[in-house]
Amino acid sequence: MQLERTLEDGEEIEVHSKGQDWLSSWQPASLPPPEGRNHGAAGICVTADRQIVLVTEDGVAWDIPAGRPEANETLRETLEREMLEETCGRVLDARLLGYFRGRCIRGHEEGLVLVRSFWLATIELDAWDPQYEITERRLVTPAEALDQVSAWSPWSPWRRIFARAFHEAGLL
Repeated sequence: MQLERTLEDGEEIEVHSKGQDWLSSWQPASLPPPEGRNHGAAGICVTADRQIVLVTEDGVAWDIPAGRPEANETLRETLEREMLEETCGRVLDARLLGYFRGRCIRGHEEGLVLVRSFWLATIELDAWDPQYEITERRLVTPAEALDQVSAWSPWSPWRRIFARAFHEAGLL
């Protein structure tokens, strides 16, 4: 596992995603959610034996489970529903780690501000029975998680963002 400097509170880094450029930052859970559109919840899901759950849609790119809110869900309700849908696991306990905020500076969504909550979730996995877009799940150690998630390549700014979330979770 490669360790590098994690993202500092409020520090903006440029991220290129799906043909657009974003200025992205981390805000700690000790502050209210930053202004912007609720973009849902991401969960670093940990099992009782300290394994991290990763998911994939295509068997190639692995990620932590995450998703957008439905109707008037709270951040915690979004977390619980998305973790059930994507991991076939029930959230037993969760702690808010912080918020990831992205402001589009170039592209068709220029000016849009999205805010996603990041959580540490203790989960209990049920039998694997995928119903949505996720096709596989994998259990790995925290150290393996940073190396296996494709978005966290050493040259990617995403790695610093996720390293910050793993640091806040006490996994680094």
